[in-house]
Amino acid sequence: MPVIEIKDVSHVYDQGAAARAVLRDVAVRFEEQRVGVIGANGSGKSTFARLLNGLVVPTQGRVRVDGLDTRSDGRGVRRRVGFCFTDPDAQIVMPTVAEDIGFGLRRRGWSRAEVAERVAAALAAYGLEGHADHPAHLLSGGQKQLLALASVLVTEPAVLVMDEPTTLLDLRNALRVAEVVAGLPQQVVLVTHHLELLAGFDRVLVFDEGRLVADDLPDAAVAYYRKLMA
Repeated sequence: MPVIEIKDVSHVYDQGAAARAVLRDVAVRFEEQRVGVIGANGSGKSTFARLLNGLVVPTQGRVRVDGLDTRSDGRGVRRRVGFCFTDPDAQIVMPTVAEDIGFGLRRRGWSRAEVAERVAAALAAYGLEGHADHPAHLLSGGQKQLLALASVLVTEPAVLVMDEPTTLLDLRNALRVAEVVAGLPQQVVLVTHHLELLAGFDRVLVFDEGRLVADDLPDAAVAYYRKLMA
């Protein structure tokens, strides 16, 4: 599994008179396959997730993925770390489902036939084979999230970071996404409010007011979080 290292990281938004610290002195290293991240709204967990592929660069400290620094080698990091947002509409960029899946493959140097083959395989893998020419933004919420997953995973990242991917979904579609994620060979970092999705994970990090306050096995970490929220 890839090794992710966060060393003495703090992050401040809107530096100046309106500066707001969202992460403070976070230090953690992990290489487990399934890592959960939980915390109340505003705890810093989403900023933490964005640090992992360079969407956010820390104000202080360093983030490395297999030795690649997000500050100095952001492109290399993003080739290794895929990211799925809470709202799939935020990352659907092409008009049709097949075009959106193929978008990330354009710069990989593959032939048109290779791209078509990979897109077809992704459509089949995520239950979208009947929607190749369908307008992407007209899919159901669950289908959009599966499209967002397919569009990231078709590029074969080593790590998949997901920021609350089931928040906007009903239970059926949330379980479908969770089922897909459970079967992935990639290292997965999942930010979630749905604590039941963490069953079977290797490790769970708990954030509170910008600090990493617990780092444990799922049952112990979730129990700590529940007590914290009470």
